[in-house]
Amino acid sequence: MSEARLQRVRDRLAALDVDALLLSKGADLPWLTGVTAMPLERLTMLVLTADGEATLVVPRLEAPRVTPRPEEFRLRVWDETEDPAEIVAGLVGKRRSLAVSDRTWAADVLALQARLPKARWQSASLVTGPLRAVKDDDEVAALRRAAAAADRVATALVQGQIDLLGRTEAQVSREISDRLLEEGHERVNFAIVGSGPNSASPHHDAGSRVIGSDEAVVCDFGGSLDGYCSDITRTVFTGQPPPEFRDLYAVLERAQAQAVDAATPGTPCEDVDGVARRLIDEGGFGPNFVHRTGHGIGLEEHEAPYLVGGNCDPLVPGHAFSVEPGIYVDAKWGARIEDIVVVTELGPEALNTVDHALSVVA
Repeated sequence: MSEARLQRVRDRLAALDVDALLLSKGADLPWLTGVTAMPLERLTMLVLTADGEATLVVPRLEAPRVTPRPEEFRLRVWDETEDPAEIVAGLVGKRRSLAVSDRTWAADVLALQARLPKARWQSASLVTGPLRAVKDDDEVAALRRAAAAADRVATALVQGQIDLLGRTEAQVSREISDRLLEEGHERVNFAIVGSGPNSASPHHDAGSRVIGSDEAVVCDFGGSLDGYCSDITRTVFTGQPPPEFRDLYAVLERAQAQAVDAATPGTPCEDVDGVARRLIDEGGFGPNFVHRTGHGIGLEEHEAPYLVGGNCDPLVPGHAFSVEPGIYVDAKWGARIEDIVVVTELGPEALNTVDHALSVVA
């Protein structure tokens, strides 16, 4: 927990008139402390008050994996016979305006609400979301490393080094996952492979379908490297694409490129979405673009800012997000192109540099 990051959180608590921030499961806690709460029933929670110190409540059997940082937060270790919700409630005291992690399990929130019946609750993302959305230099460097590793896998895909024909989607998904790990990712978060009519399903689960010739294959994959996420999508075609698909892809490629170019400082998030949507609509595929243009990325695969209609927040240097328009024709085919983009003072920087042209693979 750097002093600068801690001070930014305290300043925002004061600005929002929030008395205490309660962080448990999810990315907020490691972003602020470097500690990740295990996804188990025992409660780990940071209690950060606007006017006092930070206390990390942690079960005794997990305490050895927490590096003591007395200058940043003190530890309150609890034993099996203690009630951690009661401990947290005691640290909160008479404070009433509380913000709790979005990912905190409902059982823990309900236990806290029972012990703090006069408290007013809100989502911690109102406090942390805008702060986490603006990446510092170290975070951008981590995202760049993750993107470069994912690019090496995507390059193998578009250059035909990953066999597709005659293999199931699941087999290709496993190979992509293995390659991500070989390139340095600690874990694989997803490896979507949708072929033929399945390419029209944006979040298709790779399954037993055997990939054949003359069909589109959408591959969307990413993982975590040094704690930060990668995410890239490329679409390939197993054979010579018919004119109809080439036309679809040309519209998509132009929409994705111009949406990236539109991601400049001061531009509202919804305007970037609007650029991609307008071009796809003008190309005759408006109803076939069924999702937002992009999502923020960092410690989590999806976080603020979101490039979607209705989000008027302006982009600022340090924002990092995907730009991933897609066109999907039900039961026939689909295509998507995705890069991770960082906003800089000079404009948008695409971290993924793999060729966007439609790749024909055997």
